[in-house]
Amino acid sequence: MAQKSCTDEEFIALWKEHQSPEKVSHVLGISTRNTLKRRRKIEYQYDIVLDALSPHGKPKIYIPDEQMQANVTIDNGVILVGSDCHYNPQYITTAHRGFVEFVKYLKPKIVILNGDIADFASISQHHRIGWQKGPTVKEELDEIQERLGDIEKVRPAGCKLMITIGNHDLRFSGKLSNVLPQYEGIKGFDIADHTIHWKWYWSIMVNETCMIKHRWHNGVHAVYNNAIKSGTSFVTGHLHSLKITPWTDYTGTRYGVDTGTMACIKDSQFAYTENNPVNWRAGFAILTFINGKMMPPELAEVINEDEGLIYFRGQLIKV
Repeated sequence: MAQKSCTDEEFIALWKEHQSPEKVSHVLGISTRNTLKRRRKIEYQYDIVLDALSPHGKPKIYIPDEQMQANVTIDNGVILVGSDCHYNPQYITTAHRGFVEFVKYLKPKIVILNGDIADFASISQHHRIGWQKGPTVKEELDEIQERLGDIEKVRPAGCKLMITIGNHDLRFSGKLSNVLPQYEGIKGFDIADHTIHWKWYWSIMVNETCMIKHRWHNGVHAVYNNAIKSGTSFVTGHLHSLKITPWTDYTGTRYGVDTGTMACIKDSQFAYTENNPVNWRAGFAILTFINGKMMPPELAEVINEDEGLIYFRGQLIKV
């Protein structure tokens, strides 16, 4: 017999199992329209996103348990966090050159690239824009290896190299899992196989007080909501907005941090913005820990892409 009603928790579980309004409607014995209406209500009430499988066959995301969350400890030192590199073989950005210089200058204990190191537009489910030219997957992989190699060459001894998984990065194995599922597990069919000196994770928790992952909340108040609702400092990329929002309550002060983008904001790969103004800034974040406690985060911001100028601690730095 079809189930006529269910709790919000049961609905969420059903949706995550089927990821299809038609299938959930069939299980509950209600119309697709009412299913979608309840989905929107639950998303708004609980501030969550209930993803659906697209008609193009968007794959379910599977991450092994050992990659779900890395737990790291740092007593004294720096974590350098860059994000949304969208590495393009046509151009080495000011933010990337600056990031490499900061690795040499600050000698971080950990370097983290916080998702979307690639763009992979050619294997996206989104349509090509006009006759726009873009790099092949191989060209992007070659560029990723070159740019990560820049960082590897200058990292101090013992420095950990870590990457969080971004939605653009998922396109690589997602495309393959749809078209050639029989090749699952074969070396080379996962993006991590091409970045052998870096460890990939869904999220990275530092000292149990600072979560670093590619994305959570969206919108102009994303970093605020991340810090408020997680109960911990929260460092994300994805939105390219490069900003810090502190929040203080009885437990102390925690920070929501958006690590911006290491790409060039005017790059042709962002043609989908249609030359509209975007609230984006290029740069990266510096997290300093003293006696295990994270100090107020700092940002290094690209001030002039063409002239290679980055602003940090009251100085313009040319890279």
